[in-house]
Amino acid sequence: MEQLKPLLLDESVPVHPEHDPRHPLVIFGDHRFCAGECLTVHRMAGPHMHSQVELNFVLSGQMTYWFDGRELTVNEGRLCLFWGMIPHQVIDRREETTFICLYIPMSVFLGLANLERFRDAVFRGAMIEALELRPYDRDIFMRWRDELLSGDKGLAEIVRNELTARVLRIERDGWRDLREEGSAIASFNASESERFDHIERMLRYVAEHALEDISAEDVGRSVNLHPNYAMSIFKRAVGHTINQAIVRHRLDTAQSLLISTDLSITDVSFESGFGSVSRFYEAFSSRFMEKPTAFRRRMRSKGLPPA
Repeated sequence: MEQLKPLLLDESVPVHPEHDPRHPLVIFGDHRFCAGECLTVHRMAGPHMHSQVELNFVLSGQMTYWFDGRELTVNEGRLCLFWGMIPHQVIDRREETTFICLYIPMSVFLGLANLERFRDAVFRGAMIEALELRPYDRDIFMRWRDELLSGDKGLAEIVRNELTARVLRIERDGWRDLREEGSAIASFNASESERFDHIERMLRYVAEHALEDISAEDVGRSVNLHPNYAMSIFKRAVGHTINQAIVRHRLDTAQSLLISTDLSITDVSFESGFGSVSRFYEAFSSRFMEKPTAFRRRMRSKGLPPA
């Protein structure tokens, strides 16, 4: 199925989720700060995924996401942040709702020091909402968007520094998980940039190959690390094991397929990378506390038809 293939992009070309009509969508290759061109919020045809951390600043109106099996609403004047690899879809919005959408490379996010609980919450699927906003946030987010879209590399580097500082302030000033969950993990020293690169590359490898028959050892070898060492630094940074990350990506893909296609449960299980239907049922029911058929029926009852 063509829509199931990851969209592999040249690293020099920034691409945004709204630029490609295929769903579910996974974006790889763009590791720079970038901005969405569209200010108007539209309902999305289906859930998609991408590799960066995404920030949404709602300028006007109200938007509702389907996010990892939940419906989460972000109101006017609010700022939220989440990992794009969590399947997400705008399922509703008030007419003429507008927002600014910015993307942060995973390597930058991993490199932020002293953000243990914050970073862990993001990797575990939190939608972070900033508790404190400033009167100038609206204008500065608009300026960041315009400067990123200008293509000026010098301005992009300035935005990189300013937006990184803004994320640090979210953690310092206070935030909440719209799902009301959280946990904590150990941190890396700011000087451990090589490990950040390894972790980002492992995350990308999982995202690109999780639907294949891969193991934690394969992920470690993909970055030329001993499997035990790779598993150790991965768990320390992300908060769960490589094997858990592989299963999670398969389940996230399965969720998207259950909503956005009419594939049979058997086909969904194999398209999602599970070697058997029984293993798929077991993993899905364990994480989501309901069977795939019940999940699809419940989501369709909320008015989410196939894309």
